[in-house]
Amino acid sequence: MSRIPITGIGVIAPGAIGVGAFRALLDHGTTAIGDVDRFDTAGLAAHKAALVRDFKARDFIAPMKLRRMNTLSRYAVAAARLAMDDSSADPATLGTTGVALGTSFGPVQTSVEYMQEYVEKGAALAPPQLFAESVANAPGSHIAIEWGFRGFNITVTQRESSALAAAMYAASQLVKGTVDAAVMGGVEEVNEMIFSVLDRIGALAHRCDGMDEALRPFDRRRNGLLLGEGSAVIFCGPGGAKARAPYAWFSGFGVGRDGTAAISDWGEGDDAVVETMRRAIEDAELATSDISAVYASANGSRRCDRLEYLALQKLFGDRMPPVVATKGCFGEYAAGGALQLVAAILAIADQVLHASCGFSERDPEMRFEPNSERREAKLDHVLVSSLSAGGGIVSAVLSREAG
Repeated sequence: MSRIPITGIGVIAPGAIGVGAFRALLDHGTTAIGDVDRFDTAGLAAHKAALVRDFKARDFIAPMKLRRMNTLSRYAVAAARLAMDDSSADPATLGTTGVALGTSFGPVQTSVEYMQEYVEKGAALAPPQLFAESVANAPGSHIAIEWGFRGFNITVTQRESSALAAAMYAASQLVKGTVDAAVMGGVEEVNEMIFSVLDRIGALAHRCDGMDEALRPFDRRRNGLLLGEGSAVIFCGPGGAKARAPYAWFSGFGVGRDGTAAISDWGEGDDAVVETMRRAIEDAELATSDISAVYASANGSRRCDRLEYLALQKLFGDRMPPVVATKGCFGEYAAGGALQLVAAILAIADQVLHASCGFSERDPEMRFEPNSERREAKLDHVLVSSLSAGGGIVSAVLSREAG
């Protein structure tokens, strides 16, 4: 496909507000996962998540507009503002601009609050603004309204792959020429309902055999994922007069499905994952030997990480490039997927491989270890992998040059 420049990045993340702070988080290899203090986790097996702290929405959004937004919309609009500022693009001169966001669960907390008001006060007195914010596409709509964007406006809900699927859609429209620029990314909020449901179905990491609760990608002791929140937004289009060179370029995408997966778990279809990765590489007009590194989907779930490892082993064989697993820093789901993508973009821009946060003990069933230390590296093309429970698969290739 035609290569698409990435000219702006905005990050509202656990442990990092802004791309500079996020770059520092990755460089230090530290985790933003900690104890949940937003709601009571007593009686649950899991007690940790990656929460956004020190975020002041009023620094990014006018007070009258702020009142109309829930937390999810505030994260997304703030990240979009940072991305637009980073690109130095002038919205008035951009032409048609589209918006594509991914969210795994959407504004669940707002829906809970609205239904509580509805039950307690009745339909006539339930706040209409809460209802307006209870739909998954509210954050994307606020972004379009804030800057007057009139291109496509789409919200993707594909579990763990939501953000990368949204980026794929936006990239396809840029290639077709239906828009001149696009804002894309992911947004998520940690809330009590989703946390408790995931805990009850055994998806979340927990303390076991004296082992502390942590997200351990590809690790022998992994026993589940941990929730993360925030937003990462990427701007693709012409930068303004003060714009730097693009961070990187989208050069290929692949999409597929593992038909062996259950609705809330990963399957055994490594062939489907291999084929999706290969489609992305071929879409970029590259060979597997051209891939400098892989930024993996690995989230500490036993089946997810094993499936991804088997696919990578089958795709690359003995010529496996370095593999980086970053979700131990900032958790899983749509914000985590968007931050994984941003980490890969920064790897190319800075020519560094990041440490795989959370990994320490090799799984004897796997013939490799993810990259363990930050180090300089020549990165021309990076494969970004995303596997979602239920069988969704999205892969992307990022490149250093325009072609």
